[in-house]
Amino acid sequence: MRSKDLTEGNISKQLLLFFLPIAAGTLFQQFYSAADALIVGKFVGTVALAAVGGSAGHITNILVGFFVALSGGASVVVGHFFGAKDDEHLRQATGTAVEFCLIAGICLTVVGLIFAKPMLVLLKTPEDTIAGAALYVRIIFLGVIPQLLYNMEAGLLRAVGDSRRPFIYLFIACITNIILDIVFVVVFSLGVAGVAMATVLSQLLSAVLATVQLARSKEAYRFDVRAIRIDPFILKRMMTIGIPAGLQNSMYAVSNMIVQVAVNSLGTAVVAAWSLTGKLDGVYWAVSNAVGMSVMSFAAQNYGAGKFDRVKKCERLSLSVFMVLTFILSGAILLVARIILPFFTDDPAVRSATWTMLLIFVPTYFTWTFIEILSGILRGIGDAIKPVIICGLGICLLRVIWILTVFMIWPGIFTVSVVYPVSWVVTDIAFIVYYRKGSKMSKIKA
Repeated sequence: MRSKDLTEGNISKQLLLFFLPIAAGTLFQQFYSAADALIVGKFVGTVALAAVGGSAGHITNILVGFFVALSGGASVVVGHFFGAKDDEHLRQATGTAVEFCLIAGICLTVVGLIFAKPMLVLLKTPEDTIAGAALYVRIIFLGVIPQLLYNMEAGLLRAVGDSRRPFIYLFIACITNIILDIVFVVVFSLGVAGVAMATVLSQLLSAVLATVQLARSKEAYRFDVRAIRIDPFILKRMMTIGIPAGLQNSMYAVSNMIVQVAVNSLGTAVVAAWSLTGKLDGVYWAVSNAVGMSVMSFAAQNYGAGKFDRVKKCERLSLSVFMVLTFILSGAILLVARIILPFFTDDPAVRSATWTMLLIFVPTYFTWTFIEILSGILRGIGDAIKPVIICGLGICLLRVIWILTVFMIWPGIFTVSVVYPVSWVVTDIAFIVYYRKGSKMSKIKA
């Protein structure tokens, strides 16, 4: 097992070497997500594209995303124990995280199967997409246990400095997903069901690969069936950090669902465009997610080891590098999207709406930089509650209020899209003030 001590050595080099596999994995995951959209859009049609990427996506995000975010709490705790060289608690943390994933997965499966269609109706999903969306959601929830298990295991590996193996497993899963998409959708004409089945089977494969590797490890954090049990002390520490992260993720999902209701009111073509926009600009969010996971793991290990000066240096370095990277990616996304957009759909209304959304979102991504870096470091050092409140008010509540007021007065693509950069700017200001004046980081002397 290639664990890596992030508490020693050159910070720039360590962050880069740790970040690159995570970024490559998330980018490739986005690539196969885009492949889903291309295959569905070309071989099944606009209605199917809207079914897979509209309200269905938000339902899985709010339910599954909450528990995936909880696994972030496990990653931070494991990082603290690993940095402090506390092997006994490290072993107990692994067993606790695995059992929690299994219990949560069973509960989520039941909820998803029963409430898929009622939730789609509640979101005012266009009538012509409900049947396909409900089928998609139910199949996805049948595979939720391996999805949770892989995310937890990947987070555990990153927490101990191994970002390479999660990338390899994700790469294999992505290739498998694309192949199965072609087989199920193009060859066997299974439509939306085929896309969902391909996703579930590829996630199952990634979970098996990660589990086997952890079971073969000789390190303290290895997967041991005999050690799968919840330790109350460890679980409390994980939940203290994970629950706020889960609530933040759920608040994002709820606010996005309300935005989705507004999008749904603009018609199937706009719903399809909204879904397609997420596939095309997902490259940036994949990289952003990788940056956030990298700084969180780095901060967790160094905070656990008491090396606060390295946490401070990580903050300054990652902010400057990510800002430059954001500008580069923003320009590249707009350039490439303009060229490849016709390959995803033949519907001119969908293409036009997608390009309009991209022009609103992409040039303002630089405002997200501070939120990603500062929140990642705060999660890594265990400062979890106040950031959730800031995001809840500045991003989630603001979006809800916007949709219920501004959008109701001026409904349209521009109004529903511009709320995102507006919410980022407001949250930026609040985050910077808290980080500098009231957080744990403000009390650490470089």
